Amino acid sequence: MTTVRSAQNDELDPPAGGAVPPRALIVTLYGLYSRERGGWLSVARLVRLLGDLGVDGPSVRSAVSRLKRRGLLVAERSGDVAGYRLSDSASEVLAEGDERIFSHRRARVEEGWLMVAFSVPESEREKRHQIRSLLTRLGLGTVAPGLWISPAHLETAVTAALDRSELRGYAELFRSRRVGGSPLRDAVASWWDLGALQEQYATFLAQYDPVRRRWDEGDGSPSQAFADYVAMVTVWRRLPYLDPGLPLELLPEDWVGVRAEELFADLRARLAGPAREHAVLVLDGAEPGAD
Repeated sequence: MTTVRSAQNDELDPPAGGAVPPRALIVTLYGLYSRERGGWLSVARLVRLLGDLGVDGPSVRSAVSRLKRRGLLVAERSGDVAGYRLSDSASEVLAEGDERIFSHRRARVEEGWLMVAFSVPESEREKRHQIRSLLTRLGLGTVAPGLWISPAHLETAVTAALDRSELRGYAELFRSRRVGGSPLRDAVASWWDLGALQEQYATFLAQYDPVRRRWDEGDGSPSQAFADYVAMVTVWRRLPYLDPGLPLELLPEDWVGVRAEELFADLRARLAGPAREHAVLVLDGAEPGAD
């Protein structure tokens, strides 16, 4: 069984629960607002935007340095202005993530499954952990040691991730259709930690239902929309990876993930526009007090 907790192994993922670290907020900001600007943001404007999220300047600079060391950001000046752009690999991951995060697909049983088997020589055993971590982060379940499974629609994403990590040579991928064994619903419950995933969705609902009620009571400012939206996307964006879009009929009754998806879509529809308006004002230096 794949556990939710073990999926926290990548700088592009925020942690499960607790305070969201500045580096996760920075990745969200770059994903939402930098790519239409060539992937580059100035340090000063980044600090200003993170200030709206309650992060101070030293914490922003420390987080940026960590992201630079991990190869996600690259230092680059625009004229005499210091800034950072997304690395090519980070841009690729964020582009793939757009579909997973904002267009989360629910599979159908008749589409079948993707099976991933891998074998690593003892002399390269550290790659076993790398492959397990990668497959877990992508939301695959475990059928048996060395044998992983996901809905078939994740084939392109899994193949691309293995290629990008230079691990493709250790894995064999198969399309499959299950023809025997225990009831499929019971099998899915043994391959994925559905209880832990339910808890993750319930936590999201508990955190953002009050935000929706606040916006139901009246319009807020673009800066408030920005703060709510960026924080929400940062918390949300790991959940569509932990949940590979399993067929709804194979999940427990009253799967709270459906309500969580509806809440995310509702708040996104309300907040994305005014949030971008605020971000663009700050990034263009048009907001009063922006330097």
